[in-house]
Amino acid sequence: MQKNIPNLTTKNLTLRPLTMDDLDAMFRLFSEPDMLKYFPNPNPPTMDRAQKMIETQIQQWEKYGLGSWGVVPHGETELAGWNGLQYLPETNETEVGYMLSRKFWGKGYSTEGARAGVEFGFKNLGLEAIIGLVHPENVASQRVLLKCGMIFTYQANYFGMEMFRYQITREEFFTSV
Repeated sequence: MQKNIPNLTTKNLTLRPLTMDDLDAMFRLFSEPDMLKYFPNPNPPTMDRAQKMIETQIQQWEKYGLGSWGVVPHGETELAGWNGLQYLPETNETEVGYMLSRKFWGKGYSTEGARAGVEFGFKNLGLEAIIGLVHPENVASQRVLLKCGMIFTYQANYFGMEMFRYQITREEFFTSV
């Protein structure tokens, strides 16, 4: 079912397919205090909601050839979180996204994983642009997008809430490498 999902390796991370074996880890991640503070539904999820997230990512890979990976730091066995690309059919855009357990914050892993996802999108999928969406108060996530070479484009409504939209084009990516 997940044969076309590549593993990616960065300096500090392994990005690998999410599976149903990750359900407990994803549930714990989503249940950390304020983890979903900047999301459209900030309530801690049920196990069913965590399962649906994993199923949705598997379907994204099957349907669009992109999706999110599980993030595992080198030397760890524990899933640190997820990152990857998400196709947004409503706007015909591809978004980079990420979420890591607090235990792994402050190590540069969000930026490293997001950069790997952006690079995959441009080099392997031939995308012309990738966006990043972030709640206006989520300054840490805004910094991650800036470190990925994205620039702020405008504020808009996505997922029923106001978001800052960032973007990097294929040309910008390859001239900044």
